[in-house]
Amino acid sequence: MCFSATASFIAGVALSALGVATLRATTRKVEIPFAAIPLLFGFQQIVEGVLWLSFRFEAPQLNVATTYLFSLFSHVLWPIFVPFSIGLLETIPWRRETIWGFQGIGLVVGLYLLYMLLEYPVTSVATENIVYVSPHFYKVPVMLLYLAATCLGCFFSSSVTIRLFGVLALILFGVAYEFFTIALFSVWCFFAAILSSIIFVHFRFARTMPAHRLGGET
Repeated sequence: MCFSATASFIAGVALSALGVATLRATTRKVEIPFAAIPLLFGFQQIVEGVLWLSFRFEAPQLNVATTYLFSLFSHVLWPIFVPFSIGLLETIPWRRETIWGFQGIGLVVGLYLLYMLLEYPVTSVATENIVYVSPHFYKVPVMLLYLAATCLGCFFSSSVTIRLFGVLALILFGVAYEFFTIALFSVWCFFAAILSSIIFVHFRFARTMPAHRLGGET
């Protein structure tokens, strides 16, 4: 979490446990990537907890390692992985093809940000939050394409839960950008991590609720 090491570790452990439970709730292999999102967010929050400790104990090498590891999640993994995971779940051809289009956008954005991470140093600063100094992300076209891949792609899912996930993620990005602009990465990732708990609800209800109640089409 973006506010303290203790909070990061608590959120990380809780999400990891929830992630394991979510994975156990799956019934098909194609569900595994989407179900793994809470677990991945849990690991990311633990990484940020370790990053907090690197400031406290003045461990520069650990600081660099955890800064880059967190940034690989926030910059590279999510724009590629989110549309990929929801695309696997989609059974309606036109929706699936649209989501795969957002997958292409996410792949381009993720690879571009990976290149920028490797080409230009990213650093972190601890204030009331952890601030990731990564100015290339704040270019408007990059941010818009990132949001398209991680949020807008969800709008085309036939699942109400996934569409809700996309809407809330976009709203929470707006909140983080408005009130925590400098610490955008850290705060929005925390918001999204907590939001990922809805994925557990998705799979628990998916076992017993008829498809039409989940927003599916025939």
